[in-house]
Amino acid sequence: MPSPNAAAAPFIKICGVRGGNDVATALAHGASAVGVMLTKSPRQITWEQARAVVEQVGDAALVVGVFHGESPDEVREAAKTTGITAIQLHGVYRKDDFAALADLNLPLIRAVSGSATDLEAGAYGDSMLIVDAPKPGSGETWDYRPLKGQLTGHWMLAGGLTPENVHRALEESGAWGADVSSGVEAERGTKSPEKIAAFLAAARKK
Repeated sequence: MPSPNAAAAPFIKICGVRGGNDVATALAHGASAVGVMLTKSPRQITWEQARAVVEQVGDAALVVGVFHGESPDEVREAAKTTGITAIQLHGVYRKDDFAALADLNLPLIRAVSGSATDLEAGAYGDSMLIVDAPKPGSGETWDYRPLKGQLTGHWMLAGGLTPENVHRALEESGAWGADVSSGVEAERGTKSPEKIAAFLAAARKK
């Protein structure tokens, strides 16, 4: 189970990267993890591209493969082929689905909407929990303040986060970390190195 050291806290995941400058910038500014979309998405990449990201990152951060709707068998095949170092199951997955992947010995991340009723990190055998906006993946802002004090452990806030609001969002939600995609893009599906750098700096501002 990865855990940020004091200098790197909070845990920050830059999601929807494609490789190259996206990843280089994220690593240079201390991202804890980068996410590659291995499911239908404007940010989807091929398994070959995902392997290249894994090689680029090495052991500097987690490379999280993001899945939405794929079966555990499909996730397993993708994980073994690409070499991703963590798995994120987004949406309606059961405890059995997480159990079916436990033998891979990779961190399992459960991503759910903030309107879900089972907001407990580790409840499904997951290593981390992502709590997203009521419309997951929309990039829309939402009221996460009621979560403070209700959730504990390794959970990340997502949804509508930007370099301008991430510091306040972490303080107001009490989240252990943050997950961002559209908030660090120049346009849909294309990352902005400047925004990635600004997001990481703002998230860890003292």
